[in-house]
Amino acid sequence: MMQDYFWLALKGIRNRQLRSWLTMIGIFIGVASVVALISLGQGLQDAINREFASFGVDKLIIQGKSAGFGAPGTFSAGKVTEHDIDVLERVSGSEVVAGRLIKTATIGFGDEQQARAVLSMPSDNKKAELITEANNYKILDGRMLKGSDKDKVVVGYYYAYGSKLFAKPVLTGNKVIINGRKFEVVGVLDRLGDPFRDRAVLMNQDVMDEFFETEGELSLLVVQVKEGQDMNRAADDIERAMRKDRNLDEGKEDFEIQTPQQLLQSVTVIINIVQAVVIGIAAISILVGSIGIMNTMYTAVIERTKEIGIMKATGARNEHILLLFLTESGLLGMAGGGIGVLIGVSIGKLVEFSASQSLGSDLLQASFPWYLIVGALLFSLVVGAISGVLPAMQASRLKPADALRYE
Repeated sequence: MMQDYFWLALKGIRNRQLRSWLTMIGIFIGVASVVALISLGQGLQDAINREFASFGVDKLIIQGKSAGFGAPGTFSAGKVTEHDIDVLERVSGSEVVAGRLIKTATIGFGDEQQARAVLSMPSDNKKAELITEANNYKILDGRMLKGSDKDKVVVGYYYAYGSKLFAKPVLTGNKVIINGRKFEVVGVLDRLGDPFRDRAVLMNQDVMDEFFETEGELSLLVVQVKEGQDMNRAADDIERAMRKDRNLDEGKEDFEIQTPQQLLQSVTVIINIVQAVVIGIAAISILVGSIGIMNTMYTAVIERTKEIGIMKATGARNEHILLLFLTESGLLGMAGGGIGVLIGVSIGKLVEFSASQSLGSDLLQASFPWYLIVGALLFSLVVGAISGVLPAMQASRLKPADALRYE
């Protein structure tokens, strides 16, 4: 019986192809927007989760209180220094404390020059291991910096491979000019998927201190918490120690401490807000589409009044007519949703490809879990069916005699 309703409804849609296509526009635009955005948001969330998993749940990041946007430590109202490392190493929950300096310098190779980030690596082996682990550094060619290295650097992946930064690849053994001084490249990092780090240069902390005349300045601190220590308690202990050392009142800190969970939560909140805003905008398109379906179904009732009369005269009951028109409006919604899903998937993959080509990063990826696709289709079906309720009720209440006389 249900199969008969389906084929009758499908026949009604095919008989009004142009009107059906125009009716579905609002639905598939809205659904495409929702699918594309949620897939990209989910993909970005998955990538961020992977990044934080590689960073580890036993590490804290400390930096001067932010005064703007940028890479960690590049825009800060407060500051952290080598002295803070001594303070934090005396905190009971701290296992290893390492500092990093981030500076922008002019990198020259051949006849070309570019402004890129230079990141410090601690000379102490334990601290260097902490930074290596926190950043998931892996050497692709050559070797990592040694504590005794002076005029030597390690370059990011894109200096040598992929979206090369210079006309010729910068390989192990080559010389680069950094702010007028010559450095030998001793290693190339494997790809991290982060454009900032894949385009950065690593230099020993001692060399950077002398080269940039920083006098103990740091951009951020990384603290590895002792095994079994509660992260929040460790963060509180560190905050108290730094506040006491700086003679600051509670609530007036010029530094900030972030746990991996806090960082992840902050990013997740931003992604959710963006998704909510765009989904709200897409909902307007879906509302317009649902009104279009309702209008189309009212028109269909008028056009098929005599057909309804014949069906009732031959035994069709009110619920049969109601179900027929609800099936038709639901199919309109689901068809629009199906087209919207295809468009949304295409947009998501196009954005993913464009981001990979332009940014040289795999961070922005589209993810299409089964529940997103099924949910979009069911939602479209429900929207279509609800939009057809009033026209279907009108059709089901027509009296056979009046319907047969309709011209």
